[in-house]
Amino acid sequence: MPNASQASIAMLGLAALLSPLSALAATNVVTSIKPVELLVKAVAPDDVDVTSLVPAGSSPHNYTMRPSQRRALENSDVIFWVGPEMETFLSRLLGGEEFRKRTVSLMHGDDVPRADDTDLHHDDHGDDHHDGDHDEPGHDTHGHDHGAGEDPHIWLDPVLALEMAKAIHQALSQLEGADTQALDANLAQFERTLLEAEEDIQHRLEPLADISLFAYHDAFTRYAGHFNLKLNGILTLNPELSPGARHIAEVQDKLRKANQPCLLTEPQFNRQWWRSITEGLDITFSTWDPLATEIESNRDGYVNFLRGIADAALTCLPENAQ
Repeated sequence: MPNASQASIAMLGLAALLSPLSALAATNVVTSIKPVELLVKAVAPDDVDVTSLVPAGSSPHNYTMRPSQRRALENSDVIFWVGPEMETFLSRLLGGEEFRKRTVSLMHGDDVPRADDTDLHHDDHGDDHHDGDHDEPGHDTHGHDHGAGEDPHIWLDPVLALEMAKAIHQALSQLEGADTQALDANLAQFERTLLEAEEDIQHRLEPLADISLFAYHDAFTRYAGHFNLKLNGILTLNPELSPGARHIAEVQDKLRKANQPCLLTEPQFNRQWWRSITEGLDITFSTWDPLATEIESNRDGYVNFLRGIADAALTCLPENAQ
């Protein structure tokens, strides 16, 4: 017969199996892109399983999903994406009846449910969804119309990233058996760590005040705006299309007139044509990755991502240029 010690161990094991943490450990989360995965990792308990759809080196604007990724969506408990203005390849699929009730858009667009009215318990609530307000996380609706070209790279603004993390926290808290204590603690820690990182990054980026920065496309706009960097121009308004001759001429003219111009390029896109645009001009180049491809996916990943962008921008300083 088992002794008292063995019985106690058995009871503890049973209690662990029935605990809220164990229930949440079986949760399957799917995210559209790596930066959203980093925000989930910052908030979720350690045992939540997170899968991202867009792989390294691919663009969320025109990605073609594999059958295995469709199965990941089918097996998911909750799906987080930025929204139809960013991951266009997911718009029709996540807007359909099969996935809409378990999908959370972090940039609230037409017919995309918010975190607080997404059916994460998979009950049958019919076809109800939010009333169509288009406000971004943490911002009022004035001046924001996502369908009219609002910049969807919201994870690059730390203020909006925190609001994204809060929406993720809210959605995960709705799941049956959610470990709300761990979720609350993780969110609070993330907010503290993020604030400290912002202050440090702001101080580190001060030497760039007089450097004229140029970006491959508008992904860098939110980061530059938050940290008061001087973004003088964008090479292409649509990264999937080559810019027109007039736009190229305008950008080249800005580059010639700029003070110590530096072009921030991205690894997801063709280097050849932006090199042809800048040929013969005295420009410093740096590479940054808005999709956080090389960032380790863990609780500190998002903050490390922000710091990595600062590192890339600082290579634009003459003393750091290669």
